[in-house]
Amino acid sequence: MDNKNQFAICIDNSGYEDDLKVRMVYQVLSDESAARSRYLRIIDETGEDYLYPASYFVLIDIPHEAESMLAGIA
Repeated sequence: MDNKNQFAICIDNSGYEDDLKVRMVYQVLSDESAARSRYLRIIDETGEDYLYPASYFVLIDIPHEAESMLAGIA
């Protein structure tokens, strides 16, 4: 992953129903170690970052104009 903000849509929240919502867009933080283990570091509904199975998400491209809004950098 590079320094660009990265985002993913949740497609499965099994076991994490309180922390993830299906069809929601989440910010992905760079974590090479997690990626090697097939996990993504996600800022979830609690506002904190945690590791979740990468298979629970689909990475998406966000237009540059929308990145700051989604990343909470208003």
